[in-house]
Amino acid sequence: MSPELIATLDLLAAEARQALVQGFLVFARVGAFFALLPALGEQVVPARIRLMAAFAMTLIIAPAVLPDIAARPDTPGAVAQFLFIEAAIGLAFGAGLRLMVQGLQMAGTMAAQATSLAQFFGGAGVDPQPAISQVLVMAGLALAVMSGLPARAAEFLILGYGLLPAGQWPDAGAMAQWGVGRVSHVFTLAFVLAAPFVIGASIYNLALGAINRAMPQLMVAFIGAPALTFGGLLLFMLAAPLMLAVWQDAFLALLADPAARSGAR
Repeated sequence: MSPELIATLDLLAAEARQALVQGFLVFARVGAFFALLPALGEQVVPARIRLMAAFAMTLIIAPAVLPDIAARPDTPGAVAQFLFIEAAIGLAFGAGLRLMVQGLQMAGTMAAQATSLAQFFGGAGVDPQPAISQVLVMAGLALAVMSGLPARAAEFLILGYGLLPAGQWPDAGAMAQWGVGRVSHVFTLAFVLAAPFVIGASIYNLALGAINRAMPQLMVAFIGAPALTFGGLLLFMLAAPLMLAVWQDAFLALLADPAARSGAR
């Protein structure tokens, strides 16, 4: 082999090693993010599919974020610290999006409890989630994917590098404020989504109480319980599209602004 060819191969190998290291630095955040990403990070999705999706996302966003990575680790200790920081940031961003799915589950659980269709803490143990929660979650995930989740997730990650630079420990106070803001927003959203069921059930139970006081001989429990369940199902049929539209707007707003509800701006 000629010296020129050997020199060219050495140069290509050096560039390939550098590209591989840089891509792995980006993959540390993307892989952790995909572990909790709604729809693409679900447990029902095979691990190989999730891994390939994370690799594909890394190839998409790496050219956009590599110029923002100012400090490149050059020692094993620095590399380990860099990877740990990036994985922690990716998990934080993924948890923020995962909380939106938890909001749908909470709203469905409250709606099911108000309409006597499930136990309030049924999803906290070994029992499955109420049927209303399952319907809302599956419909919400479908809406998220139909809204262009992969492309919006790429934008979310790119914006995240501007919010939390690579390789730098996030400010603990800012991260705590961001986390508390996300949790409070999700709980508020869940209560708003379940409000029609809670209000309707409260009014209905008050009416049954008044009827029971007026006619003590009437067995209102045998009449009221089936009517409450039927009314809850009817209300769910009417309110579900509006509930999912409100949730979709909140989910897309978070994807468009990673610092939403953080108080950092």
